Amino acid sequence: MEAQTLHRGRLIDHLHLVVKDLAASRKFYGALLDVLGVPIGGEGPTFFWADELFVSSADSPAALGKLTGRHHLAFQAKDRAAVEAFYTAGLAAGGADNGAPGERPYHPGYYAAFLLDPDGNNIEAVFHGAAERSADSVVVTFEAP
Repeated sequence: MEAQTLHRGRLIDHLHLVVKDLAASRKFYGALLDVLGVPIGGEGPTFFWADELFVSSADSPAALGKLTGRHHLAFQAKDRAAVEAFYTAGLAAGGADNGAPGERPYHPGYYAAFLLDPDGNNIEAVFHGAAERSADSVVVTFEAP
């Protein structure tokens, strides 16, 4: 078995959404993640994942037969154009408008768009404005046993 390397973000280790229509969710999230530059990391008959996001059907062994309900999930965008592309791609892939791209009052420079996914989850892309990051991500490398 070879070593596996993952890149992890700032706060959330992972988020698992259990959805009623996996194909509709795969289309929706695939379109959003594509414009944000995040590849689908893997998929199977009852799930797919990308970075810290795991999406599965209720019959996935990890789901225990229950849908997760309504959540708010925000993806980081590299700039305002990525927020706008996220919104356009999400609408085209079956999402519903929940707030067009624009400035929000949360802090100066907060530029975001909101969509409802096929299960009614509130999905956001946000660009926080000009800022300096200490690192793009945390790199975790699992060594082969």
